[in-house]
Amino acid sequence: MRFLNKGVLALTFGIVLVIASACDTTSPQQQTTTPPQQKTTVANGSSGAIVVTWNKELLHIVQTPGAQPATVHPTRSFAILHTAIYNAVVSITGDAQPYLFSYSAPHSALPDVAAATAGHDTLVALYPKLKAELDKLLSGELATIPDGTGKQQGIQVGQTIAARLIAMRADDGSAAKPSPFVAGKQPGDYQPTPPKFPSPVFTNWGNVTPFVLQSASQFRPEAPPALTSQAYAQAVNEVKSLGQDTSTTRTPDQTVIAKFWAGPIWNTWNEIAENAVLAHHSNLETTARLFAVLNLSFADSAIAFYDAKYYYHLWRPVTAIREADMAGNPAVIGDPKWTPLAVTASDPSYPGAHSTISAAGATVLSSFLGNQDHIRITSDVLPGVVRIFGSYSDVATEAGLSRIYAGQHTRIDHDAGVKLGHDVAQFALSHLNGQ
Repeated sequence: MRFLNKGVLALTFGIVLVIASACDTTSPQQQTTTPPQQKTTVANGSSGAIVVTWNKELLHIVQTPGAQPATVHPTRSFAILHTAIYNAVVSITGDAQPYLFSYSAPHSALPDVAAATAGHDTLVALYPKLKAELDKLLSGELATIPDGTGKQQGIQVGQTIAARLIAMRADDGSAAKPSPFVAGKQPGDYQPTPPKFPSPVFTNWGNVTPFVLQSASQFRPEAPPALTSQAYAQAVNEVKSLGQDTSTTRTPDQTVIAKFWAGPIWNTWNEIAENAVLAHHSNLETTARLFAVLNLSFADSAIAFYDAKYYYHLWRPVTAIREADMAGNPAVIGDPKWTPLAVTASDPSYPGAHSTISAAGATVLSSFLGNQDHIRITSDVLPGVVRIFGSYSDVATEAGLSRIYAGQHTRIDHDAGVKLGHDVAQFALSHLNGQ
């Protein structure tokens, strides 16, 4: 275990997150919204807006074509960015345990300056070609803060923390060349999928050193049901009906849901978090910790779900349905021409990434803000559409089920992902407990 504390700290939040596994076709716009549980204020420190600024910058970077290395998962960058910002802040304020290492910073150092500098230096190290853009952003932020000893000390703290974290992640396995994928030949084995049959990219990501987990397999899901089982048949038949491009059983709202959540799910949850901390007027310390835990959970969830995906190598619904006759389950009738609503992602099916990340996101945000909240979400891929929810667990449920409606995953994938994401997030929360 790579933390200052020994053993797993007990969770103090008292939050029980329930992710519904039943298919709820009720539009979220019809849900009752209850007042949020206000848990953070601006009384104890600077505004958390500076954390949001650097998160927005990274979102911009990863959405810029060619900026993100194709074989490096974006969740790694978010985790490094926010642990640097978090450590820079708590090294000065001392109000929470740091991530991975402690640093004796002078109490006169300005935490907001340290946070901005740590954010800048981290992103420059990860995306050196964008240095000019990042320099300009930092210069604008620091220009609003009067010069003085505290400002210079804050700059030094941010620089030192960022450099140390970047160095610690230098040999984490993320730069390793992905292993060539060799498809299995048995029923149930994952096969590259139509229409372009792309080769998987993140075949090695389960070997990347986790940020908080003891190992990538720590919460590995149990094996999926046998291909001959009733549970398998029910799951495949559900997506066969709801997820087909020409489905007559999928409702218009479910079609919108399938398209609404099609973008990188960790981006969407970071946007949800941005809106939440600004609405709750979270202070700098709380915001830095929230984003650190959130993105540590996402980074380790990605490592964990890729570990499981390439451990089980379960075929995607399009293959399972087209080649159903190979599975030996008479309850599933094959359809060689079946096509999903969305083009299938290029990696094995089990567990579902959307469900894993969304369960992690809802767990973290609920622990900070309470599950019930007023949540308004826009889509990065479906402009002009807004979804409104009354709880973070409702958001996670819809995001996970959207992949069934899109023909990408079965409920077996969804349920395993929900448990995995929740377990990873709880573990991350226990390691960055506030004092």
